[in-house]
Amino acid sequence: MRILLVEDESDLGNAIKRTLIQHNYIVDWAQDGKEGLDYLEIGLSHYTLGIFDWLLPKLSGVDLIRKVRQHKSSLPILMLTAKDSEEDKVIGLDAGADDYLVKPFGMAELLARLRALQRRSPQINPQQLKVGNLTLDYSTYTIFCQDKEGDNQTIALTNKEFQLLEYFLHHPNQIVTRDQLLSQLWEWESEPMSNVVAAQIRLLRRKLAPYGGDNWIETIYGLGYRFIVNS
Repeated sequence: MRILLVEDESDLGNAIKRTLIQHNYIVDWAQDGKEGLDYLEIGLSHYTLGIFDWLLPKLSGVDLIRKVRQHKSSLPILMLTAKDSEEDKVIGLDAGADDYLVKPFGMAELLARLRALQRRSPQINPQQLKVGNLTLDYSTYTIFCQDKEGDNQTIALTNKEFQLLEYFLHHPNQIVTRDQLLSQLWEWESEPMSNVVAAQIRLLRRKLAPYGGDNWIETIYGLGYRFIVNS
């Protein structure tokens, strides 16, 4: 799941981004409202959630939310702010924010509010995604594989391996290109090595092998990769 974080406070922004990455989110971080708008204009549909501060340089979080809603987007947005009066909350919610978190706050509460937004949003997947004998549990961010006896075996994955397998589970039996994977699973401002996708695919295959998944990810030479679903 990809999040757009728009926060101008460096310490807070770093802390939020670090926490989200630890919980398997992909995070693009903008440090002013104009930069946040640039990200949205590049790919609004790529984002699953938005976290916008209210008081931002160049363009306020409220104005940024209004621009999102002008595009008829139902992107779930959590607003962060030190403004805690009832009037301020009404302004933020009426502008199109879905939830409101007053600073200072704990990261556990931030994550809980994001989970609540995910549950409420029709855009976002249900608590579990089942493809073949694999199950992704969003409540614990765990992937299970059902063995021949019908028992669930937990597959231990790194954050990037989890994100990669999640993407494949959303696109079973479809050819996905290297560029698709780079644009969806790596931050847009990052400059990953040219072989990073192939390297991650190799690592994921090794993790899946003990569960009978040696051949689940097929390389389609000249095109990309395909995740083969076992019925």
